Amino acid sequence: MAAIAIKICGLSTAPTLDAALEAGADLVGFVHFARSPRHVSLETGRVLSARARGRTERVVLLVDPDDALVAASVEALDPDWIQLHGRETPERVAAIRAATGRRVMKAVGIATRADLDAVAVHAGADRLLLDAKAPPGAALPGGNGHAFDWDILTGAELPVGTMLSGGLTPETVAEALARTGARAVDVSSGVETQPGEKSPERIAAFIAAARR
Repeated sequence: MAAIAIKICGLSTAPTLDAALEAGADLVGFVHFARSPRHVSLETGRVLSARARGRTERVVLLVDPDDALVAASVEALDPDWIQLHGRETPERVAAIRAATGRRVMKAVGIATRADLDAVAVHAGADRLLLDAKAPPGAALPGGNGHAFDWDILTGAELPVGTMLSGGLTPETVAEALARTGARAVDVSSGVETQPGEKSPERIAAFIAAARR
């Protein structure tokens, strides 16, 4: 059975990035979205991404970006992946991948079983990330610390590599993996002491729990 792939998202400082790298994260994510408490400038993203180059896969998270922002983000961070966390259409996903030559991860918000219809719609993405759907009026499309009902995924046919996200913590990730059969997980707020402040200890605990 393939090993669990683990993504630590929303990293914004060298010490917390180093903690993720040292604990063995398979992917590290940098958020470029001004409304997020995890937002990093393109210049900070450039420095952090360079620090991780060759040690893990690097992801830049964007929300409904225009072509100029996509190009600037790729130039600055040279990411392995572009994560799209807005309302991007399948056509937009395909266009961004074609324009950049980078793999594209598309986030899909889940609250009910009906939301799984979007999985087939976005099957052309290189990877899907299933996140808890943001509540109405939320300022952020993700990273809100909420989990969705994992039983929604029972019997669902999901593409290989589909990543489970949404409110995961060091305390819950093992149960989430067991109940869903997922082989890839993403965490952001679940390894923080407060919004935007990652805990090296919780990062290490999360990765250890997922691998266990």
